[in-house]
Amino acid sequence: MTIVFASTAVAAGLLFHTQAANSLHPALHLIQLVIFVVLFGWVTAGFVTAMMGFWVQLHPDPHALPLAALDPKTLDPDARTAIIMPICNEPVTSVFAGLRATCESLAKSEAAGLFDVYVLSDTYDPDLRLQELAAWSTLREQLGDRCRLYYRLRQRRTRRKAGNVADFCRRWGRNYRYMVVLDADSVMTGESITTLVCMMEANPKSGIIQTAPRACGVQTLHARLQQFAGRVAGRLFTAGMQFWQLGESHYWGHNAIIRVEPFMKHCALDLLPGQGGLSGEILSHDFVEAALMRRAGYHVWLTTDLEGSYEQQPSNLVEELQRDRRWCQGNLMNFRLITEPGFQAVHRAMLFTGAMSYISAPLWLGFLLVSLSLRLLEPQTSAALMFPWLGISSTLELLWALTLTLLFLPRAMAVVAILRHGEQAAYGGAAALIKSAAFEAILSALQAPIRMVAHTLFVVTALTGLGLEWKSPMREAQSIRWRDALHRFMPIMAAVAVTLLTIFLSYRNAVWWLLPVGVPLLLAVPITVLTSESGLGLTLRRKLWLLTPEERTVPNILVRAWA
Repeated sequence: MTIVFASTAVAAGLLFHTQAANSLHPALHLIQLVIFVVLFGWVTAGFVTAMMGFWVQLHPDPHALPLAALDPKTLDPDARTAIIMPICNEPVTSVFAGLRATCESLAKSEAAGLFDVYVLSDTYDPDLRLQELAAWSTLREQLGDRCRLYYRLRQRRTRRKAGNVADFCRRWGRNYRYMVVLDADSVMTGESITTLVCMMEANPKSGIIQTAPRACGVQTLHARLQQFAGRVAGRLFTAGMQFWQLGESHYWGHNAIIRVEPFMKHCALDLLPGQGGLSGEILSHDFVEAALMRRAGYHVWLTTDLEGSYEQQPSNLVEELQRDRRWCQGNLMNFRLITEPGFQAVHRAMLFTGAMSYISAPLWLGFLLVSLSLRLLEPQTSAALMFPWLGISSTLELLWALTLTLLFLPRAMAVVAILRHGEQAAYGGAAALIKSAAFEAILSALQAPIRMVAHTLFVVTALTGLGLEWKSPMREAQSIRWRDALHRFMPIMAAVAVTLLTIFLSYRNAVWWLLPVGVPLLLAVPITVLTSESGLGLTLRRKLWLLTPEERTVPNILVRAWA
């Protein structure tokens, strides 16, 4: 935190010094400075987390929760564990294929007898219900006595996934010491699941242990971008979070093990009082459950070293934004709990950062609009602020360069870490790794303005209390049609086109500054459609672009699950 505050203070001082020399509109300059301080601090915090993750990649953290070396044969027979998969209107074939792979792997474990597997359905589509029952019956017959598999269809669908899990705990929770929570697209090896149980047994004050699931299994260009980013730069951030948070870490709601008794006693969720979009049922329940577990005296750990934990990414940008809309409202609701008595400082910080993940979007947009206003109102004195790359102001050049460094250097650090470990062959070789990292950075920069505008709309929607449509995300690769993309993005494209034309007619030099944001928004439709194509993703894979270790050598369990 000292690094974050000190860096932000220095950067803010530099900006204030430049403003003081050119200030004709002090109110706008003050707004610009305040937004800059918040955003620069936010970017710096992410960079510091990645920097510590880079250190951990090269020098293992002695304070991290170690992978238990217990022999599964010696596990306490009373350490019974439920593996639960809450589902709601999911594609039945892919869900049960992944579950089959997990169950078959688990059946090979020495401790297989400790586990029961539950499919907890909230599905309300009658056809899907019949398909689920048929798939469950078929899988149960295939598994035989190697794995006990149960199916429960909830009749009263209250409180979504959190209510589904709570219903399981009320009915059967007392029969189990632990439960492993899976998402509908989760796949875990039997070895990883039994290791989690061993870790819980070796650390009786652990309430939750969250794995860092690896994204894989979807072949669209968009999904492969996210898979590559998570596998390369993403692991720096998760390692950094593990370093900072220790036993007060995240819980992401799936691919994790939970100690059932304290979860039932201490992690029940109340309704948030009041009216509007930030009241009622807690949507993003996992962060809150982690904070409640820690408040009860149990540790919450993130382990980044455990192999065999997998999930899937959204197959296209539209699907990702549909998911983000739900997460946005949930994280803004969680922000109301930041002063909840008994929460640890780290979990208060998590609630803040969860909200900032989405609030940062309107802040970035606001910073752009304020800066544009100053450019139009002060065409001479603010030229340096708008065009630092022209060499007008060395101070502002430094600020721009520093901000870009904080945003993009973690990607370079991640590549260096892979090269230092000699792992580049798993990514197609050093050249393929480097060019893929550059390609991912460019496409992410093109998608960033689209996400910024969409997240801004989501924040406004949540704050105004407009209805939230809670749909199950698509779990299978699905391309976006041009007509559908036009329907979703045409209003944004039209607004951007009108804005750029108006500014060009009034002060054309300012348009150049807007192009890095405006052009991706004007191209939102082709960007969305082309990145949703599986054919393009597979072609790039064959040419070793965006290759991940799980694509280079597909684990057997994923061959069984998603082949």
